[in-house]
This record gives sequence, C-alpha cells and structure tokens, in this order.
Amino acid sequence: MRVIHLSKMTGAAGSEGHLLALLPGLRARGVDARLWVLVEPDRPLDEYLARAGALGVPAERLTIRRDLDLALLWNLARHLRRERPDILHTHLIHADLYGVLAARLARVPRVVSSRHNDDRFRTRLLVRLLNRALWCGIDAGIAISGAIRAFSLRVEGARADRLHTVSYGLDPATVPAQPDARAALRAALGLPAEALLVGSVCRLVEQKGLVYGLRGFAAVAGEIPGAHYVIAGDGPLRSALEAEARALGVSERVHFLGWRDDAHAVFAALDVFLAPSLWEGFGLVFLEAMAHRLPVISTTVSAIPETVVDGETGWLVPPRDADALAGALRAALTDPVARRARGANGRARLEAEFTVEAMVERTLAVYRSLEARR
Repeated sequence: MRVIHLSKMTGAAGSEGHLLALLPGLRARGVDARLWVLVEPDRPLDEYLARAGALGVPAERLTIRRDLDLALLWNLARHLRRERPDILHTHLIHADLYGVLAARLARVPRVVSSRHNDDRFRTRLLVRLLNRALWCGIDAGIAISGAIRAFSLRVEGARADRLHTVSYGLDPATVPAQPDARAALRAALGLPAEALLVGSVCRLVEQKGLVYGLRGFAAVAGEIPGAHYVIAGDGPLRSALEAEARALGVSERVHFLGWRDDAHAVFAALDVFLAPSLWEGFGLVFLEAMAHRLPVISTTVSAIPETVVDGETGWLVPPRDADALAGALRAALTDPVARRARGANGRARLEAEFTVEAMVERTLAVYRSLEARR
C-alpha cells in the first residue's frame, strides 16, 4: 500500500511533529508512506525534510506561492499521476483543498483527510461551505480528538460513518534525557538552584492565552517569591506580552526565551507546565510535558480535558480566567507532593493511553477499511 501524506507547513509544531512519529510507524508495518510538504518560497523547511529523511521517510516539497495557486494544482496532479498512490492523506486546509482536487484529476483511488484543529477561521461561512464541498471528495476522515470530531460533524458537515478518532501518540523513549537541564537554565537566567519555574512552550499567538497566564502568575508572584515564569517560543504577540509583564510589575520574574531548538531541555528544567489555551485541537505539547513528568495547568476547552485529567495529572480551569489560573498556580507551587504525584500520573497516562503504536494501528485500520470498501 502506497500512501502519500500531504501537508502545508511553515514551521514544525504539533501536526508536523505528529507526522514524524506516524509515518515511520506506518513504514515499519509495511506501508510505503511518503511525505509531500507544501512550502512557501521563503520557507523551504530544509531542516524538517532532513529530519524526515533521517527517519527513513521519503520526503519532497512542492512550492505554494499563494492561497489560490492553479500552478500548484496542476503540478500536484502531475506528481500524483507519476507516483500512483493507493491513498492520498491530507493534513490542514491548503492540503485538503489542493489534495482533494488533484487526487480526482489524477484518479487517485482514495483520499483520507486528518482534522487537526478547530481554529476560528473554520467557522466562517465561506470556509464552512468549502469544507462541506471537500468532504464530498474525501473517502475517510481522521479527527485527532473527540472534540475535533464533534466540530467537524457540526461545522463542516462530515459524515459520521466515515470520520474516525485517532489521538496523537508520543513515545517517551524519543524524549532525550536532560539531567543537567534544571541547573543549566537557572544558571543561564541568573536564578538560584532552588528557584521554582513555571513554563509555557508555544507560539506567541492569541490561541495560547498567554496574557491570562501572565496575569495569573502576577497574582501569586508576591506570595511565592522564589517562583519565575519562562516562556519559550516566538510570535506576533511577543512585544505585547512583554509590555503586559512590565505593566503587571513582574518583568523581572518573567523570562522570554524566544524560539528554542532544544524545547525538551526547557521542559526538563520546569516544575510546572502552564498552557492557558483558548482552544486546542489536541496539543502534542501536553504529551511532551507528560513525558517529562510535569503537572499541567491548562483550561477546559476543546480537547484538553481528553488529555489532561483535572485533579489527577494537573489542574484545569475555565478559559480567560486569570483568577482561576492563579489559584491553580498557588496550589501547584506550594504543594510539592501534589506536584510530583500529578506529574507521575501524567507520565503513566501517556504510556497507557497515548502510544505511537496505538496511533499507527488505528490509522492503519482506517486505511484497511477503505480497501475493504472497494
């Protein structure tokens, strides 16, 4: 079985990292899984494609020059005619649009689409109509969470009998050991070895709700003088968030690390992982935090309660509620026993519920169901 996965990428985050776990797993089970990446001209993603190649996944790129790119449609259809896959598996809206159309032009037998998020733009009328039309050309869908499945059924008009739920998976063995990370990050920030670190690792965009995280941290900073907040990542809101930290009087206690290639070293240095998200399709970052045995403070939106169990692996609060975040931070930072217990429970939940093996087998089952329908 030859399956080509198609996705537009501008960086390497959740869905992109997911593919680097899924495709090697499929190949290990005899599927000729390949990766085609739609890239913008100024973002060739050399490093990402090299990572895929190092994992044994054949990968190539096609250039997308604008949202509506007829040349890409023709080029993609030509590539599909050449490769003759049994299945084209698309990820994210550009790949869905061009992939479904090109697959039909090239007479690809089956199309599968994964739904990774419930971003607000997907509720706009034109996008809803587009997705409803695209579902007519999709033979099976995969939602990465129950929340995304419900969203796709309600908003996009997906068919319930063809939409399956397959959660992300993470192999803890792939998480590098970082025995010196705690001391190294504290030394780099000029902090004492016993400093408590709360951390967020994400893009600095509205979706991540970091302004509420800052306000929640500021509310407890005076009570817990040894606590600091580190934010690893970059994005359009960085300047605004830095200004917010200054306005709250905690700029010396909040450390913006910028984009980090060594995110696992940041995770390994933390005491608490904070993700005050406003919406999340799944959040691979939660599995990464759980792999590091970190308790998670997050919100009750979208798919997060499917991953983080309130009172067991972390604390969940309503979105946009700085006071509730402050209460969760106070509980986590002042109770090391609860902190360690919830972190350990998170690691156990990862190993039991979110394995790469389960993700691969469930995806393969979707492919096999299409073969059975021929």
